[in-house]
Amino acid sequence: MIQFKDKNLTVFQSALYKTTTAVIDTEEALIMTDPNWLPEEVQEIRNYISQHIGNKKLYIIYTHSDFDHIIGASAFPEAYVVASEEFSNNEHKEEIKKQIEEFDQKYYIYRNYTPAYPNVDYQVVNDGETLQIGNVTLYFYKSPGHTSDGIFTVIEPYGIFLSGDYLSDVEFPFIFSGYQDYVSTVDKAIRIFKEHPIYYHVPGHGTTTVDRKEITRRVEISRYYLEQLGKGNEQLEEFCQKEYDFFEGMRDIHESNKAKAD
Repeated sequence: MIQFKDKNLTVFQSALYKTTTAVIDTEEALIMTDPNWLPEEVQEIRNYISQHIGNKKLYIIYTHSDFDHIIGASAFPEAYVVASEEFSNNEHKEEIKKQIEEFDQKYYIYRNYTPAYPNVDYQVVNDGETLQIGNVTLYFYKSPGHTSDGIFTVIEPYGIFLSGDYLSDVEFPFIFSGYQDYVSTVDKAIRIFKEHPIYYHVPGHGTTTVDRKEITRRVEISRYYLEQLGKGNEQLEEFCQKEYDFFEGMRDIHESNKAKAD
């Protein structure tokens, strides 16, 4: 379904894990993130792109390589793909493809395309590097911690911040690649907010917001979680139960996070 729509930004949200796909409509291109999850949902996004593309070019930014964020990639073979160099050079591509196959097998899912790991056309190498698309500038920042191959994207002049699996309102930090990296990435997000006028925040899971106070709150909660995790605060679980409606479904990740922070 469409979760959010305003001027140049449309955000689709899956029924699974509130996973988002953002579509930014510019004069020169449609810029999309992470097409996902279920076949009907991917088809809805495909239909939207087909209806709005005209003579424009389609770009897809992959925020990171978790299988749920690349599961719809092959439905958009014409796309110019943007991702980090770490994403492009990922040594676990076959394992990620297998995760997609196992998911579809488990839930008896047929797709009208063959899932595949995306080939990257533009590799993000350095923090702050830019890609110009007509009168729109994309600023990229490396965001390791959740995975080792994540990127943040800021799209100006619209003030859109695409954070991938960080700063969610439905998930506490999921630390899969490194605790200190995750802390540094959240600190980097704070710097980004100071350097860029941000009007829209689109997380990889959760709710798009235009409320500056809510954006600040998401940063503060992520920092609080990471700080208390590092201190071994036994009350952190109680905080998460109050803050996150689906904490019980994420409890095993919280336990894994504690081990990484030790």
